[in-house]
Amino acid sequence: MPLDVLTPVAPRKRRRRRYRLRRLLPLALLAGGALAAGLLVGWRGAGAGKAHALPPPAVRRRETSHRIATSAAPARQLVLLHGRPQLAGDLHARLLAPEAILVDAQTGRVLWERSAHQRRAIASTTKIMTALLALREVPWHRTITVSGSVSRVPLVREGLRGGEHVQAWKLFYSLLLYSGNDDANQLAISSAGSVGAFLVQMNDEARRLGMDDTRFTSPSGVIDKGNYSTAWDLAALTRYALRNPRFRKLVRTPRIEVSWAPPTHSKIYVNNNWLLRVYHGANGVKTGFTTKSGWCLVASATRHGRTLIAVVLDSGNIYADAENLLNLGFSHG
Repeated sequence: MPLDVLTPVAPRKRRRRRYRLRRLLPLALLAGGALAAGLLVGWRGAGAGKAHALPPPAVRRRETSHRIATSAAPARQLVLLHGRPQLAGDLHARLLAPEAILVDAQTGRVLWERSAHQRRAIASTTKIMTALLALREVPWHRTITVSGSVSRVPLVREGLRGGEHVQAWKLFYSLLLYSGNDDANQLAISSAGSVGAFLVQMNDEARRLGMDDTRFTSPSGVIDKGNYSTAWDLAALTRYALRNPRFRKLVRTPRIEVSWAPPTHSKIYVNNNWLLRVYHGANGVKTGFTTKSGWCLVASATRHGRTLIAVVLDSGNIYADAENLLNLGFSHG
């Protein structure tokens, strides 16, 4: 048989095979896709049964944040004072206060101390904490309606009358210069809603500042029962309070006259801290006295860019004691 008769047969068979493959290929792809989809759905179903349907990412993020927030450790206390006393001096014989301390306001370094951790009544030096908290919460120029209850606070009052309207800044000056107990109660109410709620804030802040030997039972210090602190804690509190520019301005003011509504018309507040008039560089901070606490003074002074804080409690001469402490510190600058 001639070869030219046989040669067409093979090409026809190959063309038919290629034609069949081209028709079957889409079907095979469809079948493979269906099988893969089925396997994927099955795998997801099995995973869902084990994982109980994981929430969407946004929900998972919220849940994670909640777990972190609720399991976080409590805020650490601030360490405002530190170190062993650096200065010796001969003050132990000359200082009348049974509890006293001298610290560097910039560094918190303790320079000198005597029984600085002894708890005792602190009278109106309590108002340092009252001012610190109220300055955060009560706007400087807010007009305050005086509560009727503040006129019943014992002892030293500037004479606030229930229902009268007064700007907050005037109460701050009276609180820290004249040391009005009615001002302390009114600022407590204006800050926290009630004296009781403010006391909670005072004691919470004391814990935050590391004042472990301090407890407040009034915003003024007029009642000694249960209201106590130490020279160390008061120095730490004062170091922190002096970071507030308005607090610094208030406590260094020797005298201020303010206008008042009729029939008063005006008031003059004179700072009880005599050190502001007699000691070079003195710029604060607060006096205090009750029969139980004796005379107390938290003093500060700045010379050559260096600020020192001196605390003397139950002293027979608070100003001489404070001067001796400050002189000791500045002489070893």
